[in-house]
Amino acid sequence: MNGEKELKKARERVIDAISQNMNLYGVTESIGRLYGSLYFQEGPLTLDEMKEELGMSKTSMSTSVRSLLELKMVGKIWKKGVRKDLYEAEPDWYQTFTDFFTIKWRAGISINKSAMERSLADLHALLEDENIDIHIKKQVKVDIEKLTSAIEYYDWLNRLVDSLESKQIFEFIPKKPIYYEKK
Repeated sequence: MNGEKELKKARERVIDAISQNMNLYGVTESIGRLYGSLYFQEGPLTLDEMKEELGMSKTSMSTSVRSLLELKMVGKIWKKGVRKDLYEAEPDWYQTFTDFFTIKWRAGISINKSAMERSLADLHALLEDENIDIHIKKQVKVDIEKLTSAIEYYDWLNRLVDSLESKQIFEFIPKKPIYYEKK
């Protein structure tokens, strides 16, 4: 077909960029390639169809799809008369960004804030201990200030995540219109 080669090349360039970009955020390039490939599909695909398309093993494909489902970048689709699970990429890049980063940021916030709060409790206990050296107590006070400041940052980051999830952020930074119509 005339133009098919050029179309495939243009799509492949974007798929490569998506997979490299997702790798920057801790998602493997193969999962990024899967998302990019699904993004350009005309409709939903089964695991077997994806396996053929990308040449991955069924186990690897299943794991990759599960990761994309957890990140809400892919959705499971029901179609009358089809017994196998069907999957398609989330076409709304704003929603994909929101879901991806809120999931990742919430996890990071929780881990770091929890560790800092436990350490703050330990540091306050050290401050109360009369047997602790005065130089250590000075270091403890500095650490308490640092951790208190860091926790304030994570509280701010939580509010940012809240504004993404509630879509309130788009009142401050409006979305541009999407010209793509889903078939």
